[in-house]
Amino acid sequence: MKRYCLTLDLKDDPSLISEYEAYHKEIWPEIRDSITASGIVDMEIYRFSNRLYMIMEVNDEFSFEKKGAMDAGNEKVQEWETLMWKYQQALPGAKPGEKWMLMDKIFELNK
Repeated sequence: MKRYCLTLDLKDDPSLISEYEAYHKEIWPEIRDSITASGIVDMEIYRFSNRLYMIMEVNDEFSFEKKGAMDAGNEKVQEWETLMWKYQQALPGAKPGEKWMLMDKIFELNK
């Protein structure tokens, strides 16, 4: 099983951050289904101030390309992503339309 860590910023507005967290307390069932159907076995999101950090554990069939293609063809996922852009902002260095940025692992204690 592989693990990926990604990061993204929220708009620095306490009311928007509160709304964003409320959406994530009970994500839409279609979003949960799209996550698990892509091969993501577990996902956690952490927040410090307006910075988000996502940890994904995936099975051997998972790929970002496959997930992207699945999401592009899923109307409900596109609706969710459009809604989430109300709260999110791209990190410096992100390409246009790029949200979550893959992080590089620089340390592992038990290697």
